[in-house]
Amino acid sequence: MEKNGIIHHIELYVSDLYTSRRFWEVLLIDHLGYKKYQQWERGISYSKGNSPYIVFVQAAKEKLLPAYNRTRVGLNHLAFSISDKKKLAQIRSELNSLGYKELYPEKYPHAGGKKHYALYFEDPDRIKVEVVLEN
Repeated sequence: MEKNGIIHHIELYVSDLYTSRRFWEVLLIDHLGYKKYQQWERGISYSKGNSPYIVFVQAAKEKLLPAYNRTRVGLNHLAFSISDKKKLAQIRSELNSLGYKELYPEKYPHAGGKKHYALYFEDPDRIKVEVVLEN
């Protein structure tokens, strides 16, 4: 398989590593099949098979402002595939019960359009996270 140009990993700096880990572990480990890959004092990463791994690093205090805003230049969101509607509903229920902010709940599951079946949440730093049904 050709590997040139394939994303190797994604690294995100977060305002509070502990808080971010709680959110991302529910999604990545509990529901999407990722495992802890690497861990060190100021960061952690998660991997799933041969997929790109995802890294979260504690930002230095002096680097916390301005706060992240997905509508500014830069990363808008991360999207993950899922193949089961029931699993998507389970993720929605669990993240809501834990108090995380669902985006566009009044349009669920078609906030991305009539032919797009997806769930949208914000992580603790307000990064938009999409879980989209892939058949």
